[in-house]
Amino acid sequence: MQAASSSIDAHDASDFLSGHQAHQHLQTTFATGKTRSAAWRLSQLDALSRLLNEQSDALQAALYEDLGKCKTEAWLAEIGFLLSDIKHTRAHLKRWMKPRKVSTPLLAQPGKSYQIAEPLGCILVIGAWNYPLQLTLAPCIAALAAGNCVLLKPSELAPATSALIKKLIPNYLDNSAITVIEGGKEATSDLLTQPWDHIFYTGGEQVGRIVMRAASDHLTPVTLELGGKSPCLVDRSADIDVTARRIVWGKWMNAGQTCIAPDYVIVEESVKEALLKALKRELKAQYGKQPLQNSDYGKIINARHLQRLQGYLAGHTLFRGGQVDEQQCKMAPTIVLDPDPDSPLMREEIFGPILPVLTTCQLSDRLPFITSRPKPLALYLFTNDTRVEQKIIHAISAGSVCINDIMMFMTNPELPFGGVGHSGMGSYHGKAGFDRLSHVKSVMVKKFWLDVKARYGPFSGWKLSLLKRFL
Repeated sequence: MQAASSSIDAHDASDFLSGHQAHQHLQTTFATGKTRSAAWRLSQLDALSRLLNEQSDALQAALYEDLGKCKTEAWLAEIGFLLSDIKHTRAHLKRWMKPRKVSTPLLAQPGKSYQIAEPLGCILVIGAWNYPLQLTLAPCIAALAAGNCVLLKPSELAPATSALIKKLIPNYLDNSAITVIEGGKEATSDLLTQPWDHIFYTGGEQVGRIVMRAASDHLTPVTLELGGKSPCLVDRSADIDVTARRIVWGKWMNAGQTCIAPDYVIVEESVKEALLKALKRELKAQYGKQPLQNSDYGKIINARHLQRLQGYLAGHTLFRGGQVDEQQCKMAPTIVLDPDPDSPLMREEIFGPILPVLTTCQLSDRLPFITSRPKPLALYLFTNDTRVEQKIIHAISAGSVCINDIMMFMTNPELPFGGVGHSGMGSYHGKAGFDRLSHVKSVMVKKFWLDVKARYGPFSGWKLSLLKRFL
């Protein structure tokens, strides 16, 4: 399927010499107003859906090359996730676009008030390497639904997926309004010098600061999806077998390279041994006796990150794992027992297949430990006690909370996803993404036939008294 017609050849549209040229090209397109209609927005969502379906095999192969993702994981967390997002967005888009009526105060009568969502303009999306397809195209779905032009910058650390995105996008989408630029630090820095209408960045806190500083030069709003150390709390009332099964599934998906993966577990002492045994059983059940040889188990993105992860293990007690295959760039699922709270393992986001397990008498004893640190992107709690559930939900600030499961809140497009504090700012998915990449403009329409003279000068005591009654 070819993209909509354009004054620039489809295969040349993403080969700009500079971010300035790319930005000017998209600005010119946006000024025509073509992206504002519901028909155009729906056509682009349909085209993206066709891309994902028709190129599924090629996308899965690229994800395997970059991260060792098996077909099931690539479909579940990347391709299928995006298709579901498009389906939801498409089903609700026309309703989201409708004017939103609000009440009008007595003083402003006769009149009516409403809000209308208008596109921001040109959006820069900087993708991440750990989910290089999903985290590049999910913000794009929101941007297109909101009627914007989009520049996609996939992560250079996932080169196979990045190259495929650049190749495929012009063949399906309107290349006058959506383009792709590849490259590393220099390309990103060049793009950040442009006056975008919104910048959407997914990645680490360090680069997030750079993006925010660059955006401030143009007073450009940003959405930052960062990360942090997401805690997983296990209460004595939890179903330990199910808890272990879900922790193993969520933690070691993508070899732990997931921003919302549990970063560490805090378990009550009375169920610690039972949990450790259950985790061991589940690791064997899900990844076999030799996980490094399991084709369903992913690899670390590159050698530098593998070395970083190995460094975290120095001086700690390993309950399981720790093995490394440098040739395949893999680290076995690893569990560390009661690490030093001040060690790098417990200070920095792990972003890998290492799970520290800390023991506590009761969960409430560890609340100061969690709340004294930067707010996490996700919080997990396993419990059958509703009192514990409510206490933890209200005691700990986090981007999202999931009770008795891992990461499943991501499957609900009605739940906005985003961070708080150091874990990010702004949220998206579903209507939240549409609103995030729109300007919700306030409109009031007045009539001529009633003109209350009391609001005009010269002022007097009785006029003030009258106005007070209407406000």
